[in-house]
Amino acid sequence: MRVPILKLHNYLLVSIQIELDDQTAMEFQEDLLSKIHETGATGVVIDLTSVEVVDSFIAKVFGDVVSMADLMGAKVVFTGVQPAVSMTLIELGIYLKEVPTALDLEQGIIKLRQELEEK
Repeated sequence: MRVPILKLHNYLLVSIQIELDDQTAMEFQEDLLSKIHETGATGVVIDLTSVEVVDSFIAKVFGDVVSMADLMGAKVVFTGVQPAVSMTLIELGIYLKEVPTALDLEQGIIKLRQELEEK
């Protein structure tokens, strides 16, 4: 099953509602990068509210997605990061210091606009 990626103005919105296995995570990465390229999106909001656990591979994919999107000119904001997910990321040494976060999708869009200086 693929993760749906929606376009809203110059942004892409992703709400991960399924359990990610390695194959799905790689498909998500490829799909998101293709969508950034196709649409010229300047920002991406990735909602992780439904993601309760990540393993080391999924955590690495999240970190890679941020770096790759940045190389393509798109800023990433994570929303809804659960406590267990944040602890796992830190324990694995994936700090994502430059990645803005927000509590929910609505706040994520506001944060993305601020990051991109679009008011």
